[in-house]
Amino acid sequence: MTKTMKHAQLKIAGLLVISLFIQSAIAEDYLSPEVIIGSTKINAEMLIQLARHNEDLVIIDSRIKADRRQGFIAGSISLPDTETNCTTLLPIIDRRDTPTVFYCNGPKCRRSDIAVDIAKECKYTNIYWFRGGFEEWKNKEYLISK
Repeated sequence: MTKTMKHAQLKIAGLLVISLFIQSAIAEDYLSPEVIIGSTKINAEMLIQLARHNEDLVIIDSRIKADRRQGFIAGSISLPDTETNCTTLLPIIDRRDTPTVFYCNGPKCRRSDIAVDIAKECKYTNIYWFRGGFEEWKNKEYLISK
């Protein structure tokens, strides 16, 4: 390998490191939108009411498995956003109009935003988005499963 090639590889590696650093900084500043069109934004109390009045309610935890280890909303199903697609949703939500709640860690987490958008693309129509997510649930000291 020539000296020029080594220098080029070092430049590329440096640019990759800088790029990852910038992406990390941007991710820390992320704040989910106030509204996701095609879904109904809810809070913890609304989730409790939905669960009381909808026997067929599905609650999807869009967080990664490592986040779920800190606890999760009882009865929720783990389906990280990275694994969410029309094929993986079908066994969980058998009808397109089944009331379904998506949540992740809270307003600074984009996983449930992504999962909601995927569910909309898959033609699900009764989508609820718990924007406050696990953070809100935990802060209100509601029951957490582990």
